Amino acid sequence: MTKARSSKKGKITAMTEQVSIIPSNVQVDIAVDEFGVRIIHPSSDGEIVRSFDSGHTTRVREGLPVPLGATWDGLGVNFALFSANATKVELCLFNEEGEQYDVIELPEYTDEVWHGYLPDARPGLLYAYRVHGPYAPHDGHRFNPAKLLLDPYAKQIVGELKWDDALFAYDMQSPKKDLHIDNRDSAEFLPKCRVIDPAFSWARSRKRHIPWEKTLIYETHVRGYTMRHPAVPEHLRGTFSGMSTPHIVEYIRSLGVTSVELMPIHAFTDDRHLQDKGLHNFWGYNTLSFFAPHPQYMATHTVNEFKQMIATLHAANIEVILDVVYNHTAEGNELGPTLSFKGIDNASYYRLMPDNKRYYINDTGTGNTLNLSHPRVLQMVTDSLRYWATEMQVDGFRFDLATILGRESYGFDEGCGFLDTCRQDPILSQCKLIAEPWDCGPGGYQVGGFPPGWMEWNDRFRDTVRKFWRGDEGQLAQFATRLSGSADLFNHRGRKPYASVNFITAHDGFTLNDWVSYASKHNEANGENGKDGSDNNISANYGVEGPSDDPAINELRLRQMRNMLATLLFSQGTPMLLAGDEFARSQNGNNNAYCQDTEIAWVNWNIDEKGQSLLLFTYRLIGLRKRFPILHRGRFLTGAVHEKLGVKDVSWFQPQGPEMTDAAWKDPHAKCIAMLLDGRAQPTGLLRQGSLSTVLLLFNASHKDVVFTLPSVAHGESWRHIFDTFQPDDVNEHNFEFGREYICTSRTVVLFELISTAKH
Repeated sequence: MTKARSSKKGKITAMTEQVSIIPSNVQVDIAVDEFGVRIIHPSSDGEIVRSFDSGHTTRVREGLPVPLGATWDGLGVNFALFSANATKVELCLFNEEGEQYDVIELPEYTDEVWHGYLPDARPGLLYAYRVHGPYAPHDGHRFNPAKLLLDPYAKQIVGELKWDDALFAYDMQSPKKDLHIDNRDSAEFLPKCRVIDPAFSWARSRKRHIPWEKTLIYETHVRGYTMRHPAVPEHLRGTFSGMSTPHIVEYIRSLGVTSVELMPIHAFTDDRHLQDKGLHNFWGYNTLSFFAPHPQYMATHTVNEFKQMIATLHAANIEVILDVVYNHTAEGNELGPTLSFKGIDNASYYRLMPDNKRYYINDTGTGNTLNLSHPRVLQMVTDSLRYWATEMQVDGFRFDLATILGRESYGFDEGCGFLDTCRQDPILSQCKLIAEPWDCGPGGYQVGGFPPGWMEWNDRFRDTVRKFWRGDEGQLAQFATRLSGSADLFNHRGRKPYASVNFITAHDGFTLNDWVSYASKHNEANGENGKDGSDNNISANYGVEGPSDDPAINELRLRQMRNMLATLLFSQGTPMLLAGDEFARSQNGNNNAYCQDTEIAWVNWNIDEKGQSLLLFTYRLIGLRKRFPILHRGRFLTGAVHEKLGVKDVSWFQPQGPEMTDAAWKDPHAKCIAMLLDGRAQPTGLLRQGSLSTVLLLFNASHKDVVFTLPSVAHGESWRHIFDTFQPDDVNEHNFEFGREYICTSRTVVLFELISTAKH
């Protein structure tokens, strides 16, 4: 006898079924609903068999609560989704046309994880979730099963987000705003998740593990770097395959950088307000999925394309560092869309106002802040990092607004869960970890405040170097500190000079060419009436705003760019070069090109004569940094005489010859200095004399030529002139005797190498 129950009134209509024949002596449960017939076979360990008009048949088992996400085990797919406050979770399956053909209630709930196993599922399956629970914004809950939701652990996202009011969990026309629920189905507007097969033959590919003191970072953008490159086939431009083309890889390798830092490649969304203006989110700081590569960057529409790019760059001895955004998501504030986390468990995933959980804490300036104080959210972020470090073989991470990752409810704490986890984790602790150590929240500026094992973007280096070369007064002492590795910020707890990631430009702000060409930002193309982007550019145009036909202005601008690059590469610490600065790339004065998926932000590979000149100069600079390891020591400079070795690691001289005095350091008009780095200085913790070349650097930021008296050195006989930013094409090396006067041209950097009297 068969027991049947129906969830709808009326008789059961005929359906095309694909089910096994059930013996007449076996009792089964049959349920009918809007999705079809559900047959429960009690002798199959609770396995559920579902049959639909579409002809699809789905078997369901309990599955496991770990790992989270959709995991192919070679026989079937396990689905596991965390939600502490949901009442029911439905797994929705889709065909390639985006049509939903099955809905399966996950049968088990273990440790706040909903899970089920589909033995018939295979890689390529498209899926998403609907999550049931209370819609109670004042309590922090925003469940709405009408809204399809992406799996936070999805390894691939298929399709694009199509903005529509149905993506919002609330009725946008209601005067109650987000307090009134909206029941429209959002499925047709949301991209879908795809189950992947992680198999990939890495062959001989391996991580690079380049020492920090030898690291030279090159910040770039997958799409922007390849969109206009003539050697990249058109159908590969803007993709991981484009970044893997031989011309791109060989150029990066030949430049001499060691590590490529890619701006966000996690799947992200376009902002609705940008699309309304015909613009797009170009930078990608609007994350939709922390495990999936951005769909538009995959020419082959497979995750393995990213892996192939990594393997290709590794084969060229180039590390890959990802710029990652774990501080917020694309869902915005209480008026934002419901795409994933907000509908799965809003109260767990986000930091909410303690006195009214309807509203979000906005330490990011983007509407919401991820709640890394919650163990499951912390797990998601660290699982994501481990996934990219292991499965995708990434070498390191640069963390956007990293202060947020270290903020507990009471403020920033370098001993917080996330920072401690990274330091203790056997995988993450071996990765390159770089913090952008600021955000807009309370106590948000934390340069130098991160724990050992972390490197940090040093904006004080950028600002000081810009002010010094612009000719601002009172910068000399700060300039010397930045040249020396910013010991005032980083010399504690065994941290090294390379903890300071030095940069003069980055994606956010003027390019190097624009820094010497514009006194003010020109962001008209962004459509925000010039209100976006920083006004504090510390720039100068040297007489003309924008491009100039004046040879004298152009020569000065080019020399100032050379000075900035030389300062960057001759400073202690880890240098970061913005892609395109090496050949004077311009964004036409736009200092906030986040929405410019256009030729404004794409790298222009049609390099003019000025760009070619600067490119050759940059090649030489990087070569000099490698030639003289004294420029990137592993120990902080002290300026004190070592009692046992009788060596001073760094000495500072006034142009006339004497060493700097307190009065000289405090002179607000002083804009010139000589820096002597003694190669005999103790190189490590072992008591021994070093054997590196000794170098002398002259810096003249004044508007006039300055006469320097070349200092005497006990273990040398003369100085060899190696390099001069005023005469960059002069590769002849000239000798100068001690005590000789050297005319240092205005706005110039000069490098000398000591000719030693004996080997040491």
